[in-house]
Amino acid sequence: MIPRRALLRPAFRPLSASPLATTPSVFRHRPPAVWTCGHRSQLLARWESTVEGVGNASIASSGRTGHIETGPNESILFLDNLFPLKVTSLFLWRSLDTSDLLKRFETASFRFLDPVHLIKRALPESLPIKVTEIIPRFKEGGAFVKFTYPPDVSPAEIEKQLIQSLGKQPIAPWFNPFRSVKTSLIRGRPWLEDLYRLPKSRLRVEFVPAEASQSPSELSQESLYSIFRRYGKISDIASQPPDSKILPKYAYVDFVVVRDAIMARNCMHGFILQEECSKNPTRLRISIVIPILAAFLAAFTVAVFDPIREFFVKVHVQKSLEFTSSKLYKWLKRQTSDILLFGKRKTQDAALNALFTQRKDLIESLQNSLLEAVATFVVVYGPRGSGGRELVTDQVLKGRRDVLIIDCRQVVEARGEAGTIRKLANQVGYRPVFSWANNLSSMIDLAIQSTTGVKAGFSENFETQIVKILQTAGAALKDVALAGRKKKTDTDANLTDDAYLESHPEQRPVVVIDNFMHKSDEKGIIYERISDWAAALVQSNIAHVIFVTTDTSFSKPLSRALPDRVLNQVTLGDLSPEVAKQFVVSQLESDNGRKNTEPNDEDTASPPPITDKQLRHDLSELDECIDGLGGRLTDLQVLARRLKVGQSPKKAVADIIDQSASEILRMYLLAKNGATPSNTNSSNGGPKKWSTEQAWYLIRALATSPSQSLRYNEVLLSNTFASSTSPAATNPEAALESLADSELISIKSTRGRPATIRAGKPVYQAAFRRLVDDPVVRARMDMAMLGELAKIEAKTIEKAEAELAVLSTLPSQPAQAAERAKYLLAKLEGSQQKIVGFEKEMSGLKKVLAEET
Repeated sequence: MIPRRALLRPAFRPLSASPLATTPSVFRHRPPAVWTCGHRSQLLARWESTVEGVGNASIASSGRTGHIETGPNESILFLDNLFPLKVTSLFLWRSLDTSDLLKRFETASFRFLDPVHLIKRALPESLPIKVTEIIPRFKEGGAFVKFTYPPDVSPAEIEKQLIQSLGKQPIAPWFNPFRSVKTSLIRGRPWLEDLYRLPKSRLRVEFVPAEASQSPSELSQESLYSIFRRYGKISDIASQPPDSKILPKYAYVDFVVVRDAIMARNCMHGFILQEECSKNPTRLRISIVIPILAAFLAAFTVAVFDPIREFFVKVHVQKSLEFTSSKLYKWLKRQTSDILLFGKRKTQDAALNALFTQRKDLIESLQNSLLEAVATFVVVYGPRGSGGRELVTDQVLKGRRDVLIIDCRQVVEARGEAGTIRKLANQVGYRPVFSWANNLSSMIDLAIQSTTGVKAGFSENFETQIVKILQTAGAALKDVALAGRKKKTDTDANLTDDAYLESHPEQRPVVVIDNFMHKSDEKGIIYERISDWAAALVQSNIAHVIFVTTDTSFSKPLSRALPDRVLNQVTLGDLSPEVAKQFVVSQLESDNGRKNTEPNDEDTASPPPITDKQLRHDLSELDECIDGLGGRLTDLQVLARRLKVGQSPKKAVADIIDQSASEILRMYLLAKNGATPSNTNSSNGGPKKWSTEQAWYLIRALATSPSQSLRYNEVLLSNTFASSTSPAATNPEAALESLADSELISIKSTRGRPATIRAGKPVYQAAFRRLVDDPVVRARMDMAMLGELAKIEAKTIEKAEAELAVLSTLPSQPAQAAERAKYLLAKLEGSQQKIVGFEKEMSGLKKVLAEET
């Protein structure tokens, strides 16, 4: 049987030699001499001269490469157990040159304290070598000894003689009398680094290509054992998991003694070998692994804190520690409700009841879906101010205990990754959160990467921490869903967890993800992970999930997370005029009743109560102006507040429309070309994708449209959108989508395709008419749009003239080009006539601007 070592065919690649001129004179011997036994006194002087400059030996020898270079007939030995391990850690509190440390050893009263004396004793006089450099490695407890040898002697023979000599006459230092000095030949390419990275007993052996164009082979555990066993006893060898995609491939080699690991790393780093049956040679890149204490702390954190975090998530979902959920609080609230009327809350409840009355069927449908056995994946979509969150939390989930609400707005608006993680943890009740621990781990990873070129993998990236928080919350939600199962009395107690959850949908908690897709361009990774997590909850029957969003692009991440499910989409529209009137009246009546029954001696500046006569008068005016305001919930609340302070309905509605017109003028028509308006849902602060002329085209067209809508494709084909000269608005569909995201317009779809364009909210339709009726605004915006149309026609003329110039260069003016020339001339004439017409209109608009104020 062939021994395992015979299968290894080391491919020693010659190391490039740096010129001796790059090495300071203190590391070279002058004059060159052959090593002989008779030169003992001369060599002593040379060693002493070498000791004087070892303070910067590592840097000087390695130059800028970080490696010890060797020339022809040169090799390197590593001698171990010359210094105490981690000796540099004793001097971290002040700067100390290494030459001072060795000078202390040299001038000591006892010669055996001198580490250079140990090197002289370890190298027998019979060896045919000449020492050229000594490079101490204090924290590793040894030194590199660079030497030259005669051409007729191999480095392996020198190593063999040296090992035999140390075996016959062991040399033990004073600080470690139970371990003698050991040595070994450097077979790789040693790498010097002077960072504070203390040695450990575990080595990470990476398999990297010997040449840039080759792919390395992963060594087996048998091969690794045969390579590293010569340096000491090995306790374990752990190969990389087969399904791991981390490159380069690696393996862990654990030594029993730390000094053996040091010897193995220094001697085998950069070693090139080729296993039998492998195509390409492999280079070994060896690094010291992070201390085992860090891994122990990570394991301890998982074993101890994860159950604690799951407990806090369950408490957060079940609200078992909240005082407002206790029976005592509920009893006190019932007993004192007649004394403390909670006026503001009553006003809101009375106002929202009118809203929820219209949506009663929708509320009952959502409540019934939470009782069905099928997986519930509901999306409640509506424009801002449509009351989506109130509908879900106050009506659909009213009285339900196990509810988890995640507000994405607070998460994505947090500052920095650490702030985002803390906000998400607070939303799900995940605690404790050690953000400082991950920062410390990142610093350790960065330090190790700067020294070894690879990450230690101790710290967790941003996405990993997000997934960890959500996974912990998912495990806690499953415990909450199974908390109602009683082993003794429940008829389905013998079912498995999955079967029980599938057959008891009423036991599943409800997860509400509010403000989904808020600022999706900035924190897209958060929405992807939340979508995947929600899909896992639904597929595993752990929880019902309800998304509340105001962004039209919600279907993209959700369809990716659940491609085989149909989303149960609920769209919230604006209130009808009758319900809108009831909503406003309910706020006025509840507020009037509160003020008539509650004395308000402290607030003398508050408006007087609304009389019945004034209320009836306001209601008669409300019928006339409610249509102009529309049925958006937020606008109706603004109207009610204005009516409470004494404004008439007509005056209040007119002020609201004027305010909306001013906002549109400031954000869309007079805005600079920098950023998108601040009310954009998905891309706050980003560059806008539409032009001022395009916004005015939509405003003017919607204001004058009898149906208050535009055809989507008709708008795309208009010159203002199809041929825009603005660099930011070259894509007409992107421009419309951006304007829809900023809520200037809304796009309605038919059978999955965009069909019609309407105003972003009802009050905007009236604001559009107000802007168009303003002669100054109309003249200024029309001039801008006509100027752009003139530029478009000018470009058409330039293209026609350029093509006509090309046709004119043809030698004989062929008849086949006559039709093309006529076409171009007609197009040129038509564009010129349009420009003349535009200029006439612009001259009239200039007069308006000159005369109007």
